[in-house]
Amino acid sequence: MKTDRIELAYGRGFSELNFDPERFSVLTNANENDSALSDFEVGTAFDAPIASPPPDEIVSSDNSVLIVVSDATRATASAQVVNLLVRRLVQAGVSPARMAIIFATGIHRPVTEKERIELLSPFIVQLLRILQHDAYDRSKLTSLGTTDSGVTVEVNSALREFSHVFVTGGVTFHYFAGFTGGRKSICPGLASAKTIEATHMLALDFETGGRRRGVQTGRLEGNAVHEECERVAATVAPAFSINTIVNEKKSAMKVFSGDWRLAHRAACNFYLARCSVGIPAKREIVVVSCGGFPHDINLIQAHKALDMAALACEDGGTIVLLAECSDGLGRPDFLKWFEESNSRALAARLVDGYEVNGQTAWALLTKAERYRVCLVSQLPAQDVRRMRMIPVRTIAEALDAAGNGEGFILPRGAAVLPRIETQ
Repeated sequence: MKTDRIELAYGRGFSELNFDPERFSVLTNANENDSALSDFEVGTAFDAPIASPPPDEIVSSDNSVLIVVSDATRATASAQVVNLLVRRLVQAGVSPARMAIIFATGIHRPVTEKERIELLSPFIVQLLRILQHDAYDRSKLTSLGTTDSGVTVEVNSALREFSHVFVTGGVTFHYFAGFTGGRKSICPGLASAKTIEATHMLALDFETGGRRRGVQTGRLEGNAVHEECERVAATVAPAFSINTIVNEKKSAMKVFSGDWRLAHRAACNFYLARCSVGIPAKREIVVVSCGGFPHDINLIQAHKALDMAALACEDGGTIVLLAECSDGLGRPDFLKWFEESNSRALAARLVDGYEVNGQTAWALLTKAERYRVCLVSQLPAQDVRRMRMIPVRTIAEALDAAGNGEGFILPRGAAVLPRIETQ
């Protein structure tokens, strides 16, 4: 029997899988082999922004600039992008003393010193003031009123302390906000826990106990979560945005800069066209890697790959999720949600007391009930079982028990959207 071999990213390393190409098809997107942009090419993207002047024409020497950067759970090529942006702003006359960087951590943990250097480079860390966001520290939050739909807008006070806000981020799929990037740098990135909860709870239909219509991967129009996050970001009105799309090596292969709404929309349209993969039908088995670090840094992030795999798996089939989870679950209290007997009971609990990570737990549990989910990770086996998944040591171990059906392999799970082809 002929076999092929593939390396699937796991943390900062790889796991090898030998498979029968007659049974398994590999689903990849069109970005896999795109080469990294040079500094000159990134600069060219700054010079040709969408519906906006270039950054050096927006600022002057008496301005101050806050640069928003994603945390370690995202691959955005921020070290290259921020370096080039800062140099451009300095050339335009903005003193480094009048610039600062803030990490859009939302309700994630703080960025570590090591991560700062990786995300920004030693040069930028030494040159600029670095701010941290805490969604729970009310002393560092500012109220900006409410949106037209009634959501209370509370954001980091630094967004009002600088004359110009530049947002940076990476665009990929998001399982209920449609796409990452753009407005997410402000909400949830720099919003209060209260505002984050108010926007994210729009993903659920509390009458049916399921997902709200229109809230889905790869969709912005009619997506209540995306639209509300945009309303929150509009109260800040960023001066400029930089949206990157990265290749398999996490280097920037495309940059969309300019107006914070329109540049993000252009990046999302490009990404959807390039990263959707048509399949004739779902299959019994799906093997999915998150794409390695940082996409599998914790289980909450790794769930995004599981969500994509579910789009390609038959009901009752087997999903093998490869996710190192070196940072654990992502929240120390995540397991509390799995005290409920099933996903419907968990949904009822969310109605009584909504929390963002409770929604992630609900989404995970619905898949564990619908599929046989085998997890290759560093998580304790008892925790995996508590979440209704099956702990396995290797992919081969999971496949031995999965039967002889046909399957798909997703090497970069969260970066590929499987869609059933219609005749």
